[in-house]
Amino acid sequence: MRTINSYKKSWTVVLAAIVVSLNACKKTDNPNDLPDVDASAYAGKIDGYDSSDQIFPNNLKAYWSFDENNNELKSSSAPTQMAGNTSLATGLRGKALSLNAGYLYYAKQFDAFKTASFKSFSISVWVQILNNGAKRTMLFQLARPGIFNGNINFILNTNSFPATNTDELKINPTFTGVNGNMQDNVNTKRDNPGDVNYFPYLTPKIGANKWTHLLITYAAASGTFNIWADGIKVGAFPSRNTGPSSFNSYEPSEVIIGANYNTIPGKTVNADTNFAPMTGNIDELRIYDIALPEAHIKALYNLGKAGK
Repeated sequence: MRTINSYKKSWTVVLAAIVVSLNACKKTDNPNDLPDVDASAYAGKIDGYDSSDQIFPNNLKAYWSFDENNNELKSSSAPTQMAGNTSLATGLRGKALSLNAGYLYYAKQFDAFKTASFKSFSISVWVQILNNGAKRTMLFQLARPGIFNGNINFILNTNSFPATNTDELKINPTFTGVNGNMQDNVNTKRDNPGDVNYFPYLTPKIGANKWTHLLITYAAASGTFNIWADGIKVGAFPSRNTGPSSFNSYEPSEVIIGANYNTIPGKTVNADTNFAPMTGNIDELRIYDIALPEAHIKALYNLGKAGK
């Protein structure tokens, strides 16, 4: 017959075994044995970056900082013709381009925009602009000589509202497809709440003294054509008549900032008078040969707000 002491000893052994087992199964704060993070390495960074220049630098194919002049910095290309342009000392980041019914026109084929290499794109730009209730604004155009619609047309429908309306901006970019047709997107209400394809009306705030971030992307692999404003996706029709590899960067092409051919003296191609040379300010115009991921679009916005 076992004594009470022998039972106590048995239970002691069992309890000890349980404790050892629990300790062996105890979760650690670092189950994958990752190295410690040095917090100082992230001090002062925004979304992990020190500067907008660190966002996909190898895919940045054209860049206008407007700090020293109006040259495109990757190719050192100066404008062929310009009007109504001055330098704004207080840009988003350094200086900026100020247009008063003005534009910059580059009458050359940029190597970065040749058909064989330019399949997807992102165009990022900061603007200070007002509606005018009368004319549309061509913020940026990858123009085709002698043709009204360019390969890319970054259009703002500043004619949609009077200048007193700084709560709304209609953004209506288009591009030319491989079949020659125009593809578009716009920030407007799509369908009704509850519908399968419902998309609400989203718009950025604007103003003569407010910097607003506008960005468009086209992804060749998926065929999606998106609009972003102040870090938010606002385009209601990212797949309207688009598809994989539907964008074509026809050659030759030229670059116009703030206008189209019909608003440049001596370059008129048809009777369309819907556009006027731009009045407003532009800074940090960047063109990539990829569709930037959402996280990096938001990073560009957050970095820009901080002047980085």
